Amino acid sequence: MSVQIGIIGGSGLYDMPELTDREEVRLSTPFGDPSGPYVLATLRGRSVAFLARHGAGHRIPPSELNFRANIFGFKLLGVERIFSASAVGSLKEEYPPLDVVVPDQFFDRTRGRISTFFAGQGMAVHVSFAHPVCPELSGIAFESAQTVGAQAHMGGTYVCMEGPQFSTVAESRLYRSWGLDVIGMTNLQEAKLAREAEICYTTIALVTDYDCWHPDHESVTVDMIVANLMMNAEMAQQLIAEAVGRVPAERGCGCGSALATAIITSPDAISAETKRNLAPIIGKYVR
Repeated sequence: MSVQIGIIGGSGLYDMPELTDREEVRLSTPFGDPSGPYVLATLRGRSVAFLARHGAGHRIPPSELNFRANIFGFKLLGVERIFSASAVGSLKEEYPPLDVVVPDQFFDRTRGRISTFFAGQGMAVHVSFAHPVCPELSGIAFESAQTVGAQAHMGGTYVCMEGPQFSTVAESRLYRSWGLDVIGMTNLQEAKLAREAEICYTTIALVTDYDCWHPDHESVTVDMIVANLMMNAEMAQQLIAEAVGRVPAERGCGCGSALATAIITSPDAISAETKRNLAPIIGKYVR
């Protein structure tokens, strides 16, 4: 079954009851196993693939996620667009808990995560990442959020921190002084890998808390986040379903040709094993 639209469910979004005609598919990739099975299904008349980012029972912490396997698996399924839902902390007073933010930039505060398919493959590949999310898909996500009644904000910067601990007050205040907007632990690597795989990608950031900077709100706790996640869950499912229904048949962006001018290595210098392993990604450029 070939699907064009992928959905990554983050904290609190482990399934979508509106998915019908379900089929679970387990995939292996050159980078290991994804977080769990992909649920191939129908949503608003479209074929989709749903993946719970943290696995069944939320057992995989951010630093241990196999981002490469997750995105490669979507590529194997034929996915061209990914809606990624994530819990985030707010760094701005005007983005209170239960709001939705559709960021258009990222700031990296992770350490040592592998963010490319080409590490150790004998290839030098440099994709453009100045604008790290798909503008077409992000616009659809924002419009869909408004349609389902969410308090939504278009644009802003997502700080991707290492975790698994939450921020210190000093860190939170520093990010605010830099003018950053929301903070999470997962989406940057997904966005980088999706760009390399020539998959459109957007983040639907679901605000659960004010991080720890806000003087009138208690420090972040798991209980607080889970409570807000549960309140966000129904709205997030409606938002994603609405967004899937709005996706046009053909892409009108440049994400599908991200590698066209990015591969520096001569094809003759790329090993047969690398060509075979990465064929779903580089096959149309390297024979």
